[in-house]
Amino acid sequence: MVKRPIVGGNVRTRLTGAVTYKSPLHQMTQTTPTCLWNDSADIDELRYAIENGAVGATCNPVIALGILKKEIGIWKPRIQDLLRGQPGATEDQIGWELIEELSVRAAKLLEPAFAEHRGRNGRLSVQTDPRLYRDADAIVEQAVAFDKLAPNMIVKIPATKAGIAAIEDATHRGISINATVCFTLPQCIAVAEAVERGLRRRESEGKEIKSMGTVCTIMVGRLDDWMKVLLDKRDISVDPGVTEWAGVAVFKKTYGIFRERGYRLRLLSAAFRNHMHWSELIGADAVISPPSAWQKRFNASDIEVRSRIDEPVEAKIVDQLLGHFPDFRRAYSEEGLTIDEFDSFAPTVRTLRQFIAACTDLDGLVRDVMLPDPS
Repeated sequence: MVKRPIVGGNVRTRLTGAVTYKSPLHQMTQTTPTCLWNDSADIDELRYAIENGAVGATCNPVIALGILKKEIGIWKPRIQDLLRGQPGATEDQIGWELIEELSVRAAKLLEPAFAEHRGRNGRLSVQTDPRLYRDADAIVEQAVAFDKLAPNMIVKIPATKAGIAAIEDATHRGISINATVCFTLPQCIAVAEAVERGLRRRESEGKEIKSMGTVCTIMVGRLDDWMKVLLDKRDISVDPGVTEWAGVAVFKKTYGIFRERGYRLRLLSAAFRNHMHWSELIGADAVISPPSAWQKRFNASDIEVRSRIDEPVEAKIVDQLLGHFPDFRRAYSEEGLTIDEFDSFAPTVRTLRQFIAACTDLDGLVRDVMLPDPS
């Protein structure tokens, strides 16, 4: 199907030849296979993204905490209602109910895209509890519950050792998954193989797979972040901007391998730190998922919207990354990490710690409503 420009809306338009697009992101969604998802379940931000062609969104404890703080006037009465209705519930239980409600609310906006794309897009990614990252059975149990929240849910499962097993099990059960906490080629391959095993099991049982919309996220900016930390720790120097290419290099190499092997899931770019996390991936049959602030930056830019996915990262840049950063070598090589090493890879540890801390902060927000400070 040829993607056609949509004229109008409340964002600025851009002329490209004889065709009018609302923005660079809108142009990308209308002229290339690359899809836009919104890296938030914030309703205002999601509406802006949809106006620019977005067909997906996400929620997790970090995102939920931000929305609840921003909309506390709306959500405080709801938290009080939940506390009254469940006198024995903990802060944690109430917090996860809020995450579910935020996810369902955002999923409703994506239902038209879900129907149009027949399940491949139009989904709301809801993240399993990051504290379960070592327990495959517990991850799957929560994934099953999340899958029932709305017909267009996709469940985020971490690419940890236990997460890989959970991804296969959840896929076999017909749950569309979004592998998260993922930064490396070895993790992506392990995810893809787990998904393939799950899909083959469903197929052998005569079960439906056409409407599933599985993706594997590469948190490109978080890999870049770790390269910068190592740059300071090791007191070394590389050419300016080299560390900004680490995630892009891993994404492009992984994308090429996925195409060669015919894996039945798409890659997704997340954790944006610069425009290359979008611009260098245009043209891929993949997803970019920037936060709203980055979407607005991209839409205010004059960056040419053209396919760059098949343009390799400059050899000089890759050589410097390989030569100076052992952890980049691990991320860039299919044999760089074993599944047993996924949980101890530094970006995995740093990200899990942040996600788990957000769960604690969410508990605190609920606790402030449950037990308001009397002073």
